Amino acid sequence: MRPLTQAILICVLVGSITSSGAQQTQEPNERLLRHVVLFKFKAETTGDTLDAIREAFLALPSKIPGIHDMEWGLNNSPEGLNKELTHCFMLTFTSEADRDAYLPNPDHIAFTELAGPHIEDVLVVDYWTGGPK
Repeated sequence: MRPLTQAILICVLVGSITSSGAQQTQEPNERLLRHVVLFKFKAETTGDTLDAIREAFLALPSKIPGIHDMEWGLNNSPEGLNKELTHCFMLTFTSEADRDAYLPNPDHIAFTELAGPHIEDVLVVDYWTGGPK
């Protein structure tokens, strides 16, 4: 497995607790679309700014229809393969149409405008659970 693939997989596995604190479950035949975003924040980004970014992310489901679930977490992999990407934000959708409506949504754009000036690097991966559709 390639190092970047390992880092993404670890981030997804580490973030297995949802924002509500409940363990996320998936029906055996339910396919879900994951939208995984990994950030490396600039060194000068303060804790207060990171808190504001996290809170803005956590508010998205109450503002944007179509978000099925969400979670976030900090990298804590001991492997050192995270390419300095430290924060994982993951949204779950039940359709590509819901994901596609989310991307240009004004509340999502506002989140990116809040976070953008503080981001040094970003990686986005979308995938269907259970493999190709």
